Amino acid sequence: MDGVHVGTGRCTVSKAATEVILNVPETRVSPLENGLQVASEDSGLSTCTVGLWIDAGSRYENEKNNGTAHFLEHMAFKGTKKRSQLDLELEIENMGAHLNAYTSREQTVYYAKAFSKDLPRAVEILADIIQNSTLGEAEIERERGVILREMQEVETNLQEVVFDYLHATAYQNTALGRTILGPTENIKSINRNDLVEYITTHYKGPRMVLAAAGGVSHDELLDLAKCHFGNLPSAPEGGLPPLPPCSFTGSEIRVRDDKMPLAHLAIAVEAAGWSDPDTIPLMVANTLIGNWDRSFGGGVNLSSKLAQIACQGNLCHSFQSFNTCYTDTGLWGLYMVCEPSTIQDMVHFVQKEWIRLCTSVTENEVARAKNLLKTNMLLQLDGSTPICEDIGRQMLCYKRRIPIPELEARIEAIDAQTIREICTKYIYDKHPAVAAVGPIEQLPEYSKICSGMYWRRE
Repeated sequence: MDGVHVGTGRCTVSKAATEVILNVPETRVSPLENGLQVASEDSGLSTCTVGLWIDAGSRYENEKNNGTAHFLEHMAFKGTKKRSQLDLELEIENMGAHLNAYTSREQTVYYAKAFSKDLPRAVEILADIIQNSTLGEAEIERERGVILREMQEVETNLQEVVFDYLHATAYQNTALGRTILGPTENIKSINRNDLVEYITTHYKGPRMVLAAAGGVSHDELLDLAKCHFGNLPSAPEGGLPPLPPCSFTGSEIRVRDDKMPLAHLAIAVEAAGWSDPDTIPLMVANTLIGNWDRSFGGGVNLSSKLAQIACQGNLCHSFQSFNTCYTDTGLWGLYMVCEPSTIQDMVHFVQKEWIRLCTSVTENEVARAKNLLKTNMLLQLDGSTPICEDIGRQMLCYKRRIPIPELEARIEAIDAQTIREICTKYIYDKHPAVAAVGPIEQLPEYSKICSGMYWRRE
């Protein structure tokens, strides 16, 4: 975003932001006959990002095959019928390109960053690894070890551990409650048949989006898609497998370990799914709570009230609010890292702040949070990869890319009254999901946490 000089006052920033919005090229979308959507934004750069967004993640698994989607993502770069793993790596390397993939609870993504002139090769390689992976037995055995090591790494990332526990308790006995990597025994037992079955069940045209951003011609991308993805199967006669239902349960998981120096905990209420109109007010509310870290400095002057309280009272090392959306549900809450002795006070002030959003948040605060949210959204779309991600994700979630001016208008329409109503609907007197790890003796009992979810007039 050239021309944004934050130090020169707000008018320059908002003027530059307006220019960015007006200069954003349109997102063009074209469907193939088999249901695959082709979507792109051409910004005329010399580089591009192109990827396949697939509406299939760990949520579509059952207890027995949990971990398959992620295992499959690992296998994609291990050789196809016409390229060995070495050939694939050399070809990508010689193009100066990057190939990557990730799996989430509801999506699997394969993407490539390359020079714009190499778009045809990048699309052909993506098509090859999606449709022609050999899934060799020797490679499967090797990847087992890699995934088990990755699992050990995840276990040392306490934030990830807490979020997995949070999902496990919030969505217990449903697909969203399971982890993306799957349990150890599944990783050890997943076989070639499981992988092939997952592909044949889920990798269908209507569940896929070929998205691209940077220097890409939409017409060229569409021709490439027809050539390389035109033979992908469309929906079977009985229709696509339905989204497994997931229900939220107010509950808790506590893993007490007094040998750990700090307590890591998350508390969340059930929020709205991607396409629910309440999602945007919840994003503003999330921005109002904000995040803070001891290393930030300037806590007393931060816009987040909770950051001021945490800083002055030395209540935690860090906290961050989150609003995690899925198709039909979501988690809205706060993750925090505290000294054992400050847990009780920190939880008290978090809940007090949540209740304040329901009862007495001011227009000034909401206006500031809306500006911050809009700025954050624009800053995140910096470069072809985040833009490509935005296109792919939105196409799967909304079946279209929401233009930035429309998003801005929807954020702008929110006032303090909206925030109070939406927060009351989702937070007030609700039973939250709580996950806590570490020296958590001081964490209040669950019933006490529940009673902190409504306002007692003192």
